[in-house]
Amino acid sequence: MNKILIALAFGVGYVLGARAGRRRYEQIRDKAQQVWNDDRVQEAVHKATDGVEKAASSVASKASDAIKSARS
Repeated sequence: MNKILIALAFGVGYVLGARAGRRRYEQIRDKAQQVWNDDRVQEAVHKATDGVEKAASSVASKASDAIKSARS
């Protein structure tokens, strides 16, 4: 996952900082779209989303319990 974020950050930085023009921008955009639509990337995105949702649910439950305990 970290490699994907690094690659994405590099791509964004290059696009914003380069003076290569529209053609190069479109090449990078198209490649980024190919990577994003790759089944392996989408699987990783879904796994990460599921993990975050589970963690958020757990944190919310613990916070609620802590608030109830503090009120008692």
